[in-house]
Parts: sequence; structure tokens; C-alpha cells
Amino acid sequence: MTSPCPPISDADWPEELADMKGGFATGLNVYRTMAHHPSLLRAWADLRQHVVKGSALGAVRSELVILRAAHRMGSAYEWAHHVHRSRQLGMEAARIEAMRQTPEGEDGLIAEAVDALFDQKRLPAELESRLARAIGRQAVFDLIATVGFYSTLGYILMTYETPIDADIAD
Repeated sequence: MTSPCPPISDADWPEELADMKGGFATGLNVYRTMAHHPSLLRAWADLRQHVVKGSALGAVRSELVILRAAHRMGSAYEWAHHVHRSRQLGMEAARIEAMRQTPEGEDGLIAEAVDALFDQKRLPAELESRLARAIGRQAVFDLIATVGFYSTLGYILMTYETPIDADIAD
């Protein structure tokens, strides 16, 4: 199938997004795909900034949440990109791969929470309480938001068969 919304090239970049050219929006194929809907991409920017850069989860926990969500979604794009980012943070291959299985300790708690959101569409009270004690309540909110954010991206990526960016695929 040929995607009706392939990533938009620099040459075809929408004029209404000219101010975003050269920033995060042109850095990855996922955002180049989202550029087919300029107002959505523009609205996405602030939430992206928080989820990707300002989350109370911190960088490593965020990557663990994203890896588990990517695994549960079956999103090859998100998995590949976040394996790459996790490696850049110094995470070992075994820890990354464990997010496809049943990890232990705090990683297991994070995986359990992501699974609950996918399976039950909520965090049961007992699980939310354990998470809040372990990582803090704001981080629990950010975990929920991160799963929602990356689920939405996964739906877009898989619907439009967005290719993994060349530097990541290599």
C-alpha cells in the first residue's frame, strides 16, 4: 500500500508551518506525516514539549513507559526510535528488551501500569497507589499522559505506514 500521507519533504513543507521548519517538526518522519494536518501538529507541540522534555517521570522512566507502550501497540517505528533513545541514555540492551517481557522491580511496576492502561483503560486504585508511592503522583499523571500521547502517535504511524527514519533504521 502506498500511504496517502507520506512524510512531507522540506520542499513541500506547508506554508502555515513555516515557523516550525527546522525544529522538532521536521526532525522526524512522524511529525512530517502529521504535517498533513498543520493545526494538529501545531497544537501537538506544547504537549510534546511536556511529555518529551518536561515529564516528572524523568528521561529513563519515560523511555521505559514508551518502550512498553510501543510494544503493546505493535509500533515498530516507536520501538526502534525509543530503543535508540534508551541506548543514548545508557540503558543496557537486556533492560530494554525486558520491556517486551515481564521486567522486575520498578521497571515491572511501570510495565504493569502501561498494561493496565491498555487492558483496563485505567489504573486500578491499588496500582495507582503503589505507583504514587514509588514515583510520585505527578509522575503517575505523566505516565498516563505518555501512554496516551504515544498511543495516538502509534495510531498515526501505523495508519499511514510512516517509515522509520533512515538514521534510526541504520
